[in-house]
Amino acid sequence: MFMLAIDIGGTFTDLVLRDQGHGEIFVAKVLTQYPDPSLGVLEGVGQILKDAQIKPQDVGRVIHGTTLVTNTLIERTGAKTALITTAGFRDALEIGREGRYDIYDLFLKLPKPLVPRQLRFEVQERLFARGDVMQPLCEEDVSLACDRISKAEVDAVGIVFLHAYVNPVHERLAAEIVRSRLPHVSLSVSHEVAPELREFERTSTTVANAYVQPLVQKYLNRLEDGLKTLGLVAPLHVMLSNGGSCAVETACKYPVRLVESGPCGGALAAAHAGKKVGRKKVLAFDMGGTTAKALLGDDGDFPITTESEVAREYRFKRGSGLPLLVPVLDMIEIGAGGGSIAHANAMGLPAVGPESAGSQPGPACYGLGGKNPTVTDADLVLGYLNADYFLGGKMDLNLSESQEALQNLAGVLDLTPIETARGIHELVNENMANAARVHAAERGLDLDGYTLVATGGAGPVHACGVASRLGLRTVIVPPVAGVGSAFGLMLAPIAFDYARSYVTNLDDLDVQRVNTLYAEMENEGQGVLQGAGVAEDEVELNRAADMRYVGQGHEIRVDIPEGTLKNVSIKKMQAKFDETYTRLYGRVCEGVSVEVVHWRVTALGPKPVLGGEIRLGTVDQNPQKGERSVIFDAHLGGVSVPVYDRDKFHDGFETVGPLIIEESESTTVVPPQWSVAVAHGGHLILTREVRGE
Repeated sequence: MFMLAIDIGGTFTDLVLRDQGHGEIFVAKVLTQYPDPSLGVLEGVGQILKDAQIKPQDVGRVIHGTTLVTNTLIERTGAKTALITTAGFRDALEIGREGRYDIYDLFLKLPKPLVPRQLRFEVQERLFARGDVMQPLCEEDVSLACDRISKAEVDAVGIVFLHAYVNPVHERLAAEIVRSRLPHVSLSVSHEVAPELREFERTSTTVANAYVQPLVQKYLNRLEDGLKTLGLVAPLHVMLSNGGSCAVETACKYPVRLVESGPCGGALAAAHAGKKVGRKKVLAFDMGGTTAKALLGDDGDFPITTESEVAREYRFKRGSGLPLLVPVLDMIEIGAGGGSIAHANAMGLPAVGPESAGSQPGPACYGLGGKNPTVTDADLVLGYLNADYFLGGKMDLNLSESQEALQNLAGVLDLTPIETARGIHELVNENMANAARVHAAERGLDLDGYTLVATGGAGPVHACGVASRLGLRTVIVPPVAGVGSAFGLMLAPIAFDYARSYVTNLDDLDVQRVNTLYAEMENEGQGVLQGAGVAEDEVELNRAADMRYVGQGHEIRVDIPEGTLKNVSIKKMQAKFDETYTRLYGRVCEGVSVEVVHWRVTALGPKPVLGGEIRLGTVDQNPQKGERSVIFDAHLGGVSVPVYDRDKFHDGFETVGPLIIEESESTTVVPPQWSVAVAHGGHLILTREVRGE
């Protein structure tokens, strides 16, 4: 039986097909097609099935990761959306937190609300903070809002009432009215999408869910139909932002949970590679054609946050985007991708990104009309990439186009083209390393002892440069690293997260109420996972709570003991909070009460087991395929280095850099002072020599 994984990126759509019995892997990379990315998916599926020479019926599971939701929110190409909310809270989307994310920026930009003011409708209703009804819902107001929404030809509606996360009675009644009056409109209700306190964030999340819902529903339904047309009968599962996956039906109901769907696969692939070679602490580094992501993990686990943002006005300025109350792997977007455009900034200094050439027109070397120099153009001119072996020779790169694009930028910067190319490469590496340093520092982590795991088409090209700047001595390049995110999708269990808000001091905890909340969430989780095909006895339920000291504005995530809460469990909660808080901040606050804000449950299915091992070459094969001139120092010029065919490496092969390792979907650059060894399973272990040892 085969498993098929599909990952849509900004530049390429990656596909991985794996024989679960023998471990044989087939890969395909096709340019992402716009405006309908499903066309590229179907092209790639047809290609990979042909290469593997298997029947579509031999595929037992299909899992899909996509950047569709993120791109829709960034590009503002979603549905025409309306909001029905409590009287007096029409402008919550614009008021936000009433804070400035950069107090020194006189021209501060805030993201525009997804719903314009004329499509935000107030209705009379009100609940007290504890959920008691202060003012009953005026059903006539809801009906009038429906009339105005109908006239405005709206495609999606969000309903957000004050304190509905405690008592959803008014939202449920309003939803019934909207469904009866507007049966063809997509509907998102806050107590289902984000049943947590914090009015602005809950409203933003619900509106975002409504905004992308019609598009996601059409896309996933079209993709399902297309796969069936090709003869695939396996169930389609969709990757979530929390590192799990779900059925299409669930993804269509909560599409906002797909906001970081694609990048999660790279993190799972990195954790898998770390375990295979015995490394617990990994820095997952995934660099594709458009962006790069980094994530710190320990023993296969990655931190999850619900304080995420999307569509930032400024890429690295927290608070400049749309907040989302959805569980997301706590990753950072760093630097740029292979298609990121190099230019001179307003001060005349070299800069890379955030603008990307994407797949259309792409880097200059693609020969598809792009004229701006990109990271890929710089890497090609430096000799890191093989113009005749890009995508395994399926796509030719035009070196002269890259040279011309770099010549134009070099004239502006008063540098030589080679200095410009090397400067682009080093600038990208430093930008990504610096972002990783900040990411680690904000989480109270020391990077010493971490191993960088590189995935993505451009990841292995830049991995050693990034690792050197971070002081890391080891880099792992797993098999099929160039399609690592797609491979990682195969490792995602069926999973879904639930949350309820109940703010209480630990000393005053209503144990019965908490047990009821956990029971509700666990029952929902059982239903969703069983609906996705997980057997009842295979569902794992993990509890957590967001806790803080009384008076603090933010919480930390703490694991909660299983079973019915008792007094002894409350003591364990306090001890676990103290332990977690000390790890993050180095101390505890003696004598200060602790309170719980959110209660959480994660429902998990069994983790997929990948059968077989990657097939390696034999000892009698010569993996070296030739030599070429590569530039590691712009002032020293090119040096001739050996070029190896990764597919011919055998277990235990070792050599020292500098050298280049080529495979169909990526290239690994091993600079001077680095060595490489092939570990069991085909993992490349790159080690940096530390002078003085």
